[in-house]
Amino acid sequence: MLIFALAVFLLVITPGPGVLSLASVGAAFGWRQGIKYLAGLFMGTNVVCLAVFSGLAAIVLTDPVIRNILLAISAAYLTYLALRIAFFGAKIAFISMLKPGWMAGLTLQSINPQAYAVNTMLFSGFVFYPENLVIETGLKLLITNVIWLVLHGLWLYAGVKINRLELAVGIQRAINFGMAACLFAVVILSVWSMLRQTG
Repeated sequence: MLIFALAVFLLVITPGPGVLSLASVGAAFGWRQGIKYLAGLFMGTNVVCLAVFSGLAAIVLTDPVIRNILLAISAAYLTYLALRIAFFGAKIAFISMLKPGWMAGLTLQSINPQAYAVNTMLFSGFVFYPENLVIETGLKLLITNVIWLVLHGLWLYAGVKINRLELAVGIQRAINFGMAACLFAVVILSVWSMLRQTG
């Protein structure tokens, strides 16, 4: 169980579309909007878990066309978010931008192929209660959700704190470009990984 918890910790703390976009929303819009977005990501993560448990993910993601469509949609959204962050200007708090909320978080996580891959690996591996699959699955869900919430809460906190600092205009612009570059790097790596698997 401890090895499973460590694996969850390492997978969740690694910057991916969810945590990077969450930190960006926190930096841009503050706690209230960040928590709405976090709630959507959390719900989306659990939708993905349910799809993995039910076998739906295995059926859907074995079709390369569906996988590529999901990847294209999530990559397009993250690219849009990255461009809005990068070219908003000198202020981190780009309040005039359309605020990503609960539905944006739910949608991103539900169509994120990385979320399916991670959850499939976590829930099909790391057997620690082989005599009762229901108890093991319940424990895995509990452990995953607790670690997920704590680490994503920390990412949101980091984003909000960046926004509250009295930073020089150049530093704020650099942070915008840095967050945008990280999001765009995730898009490039996701697409590259998918192309390697299909090629």
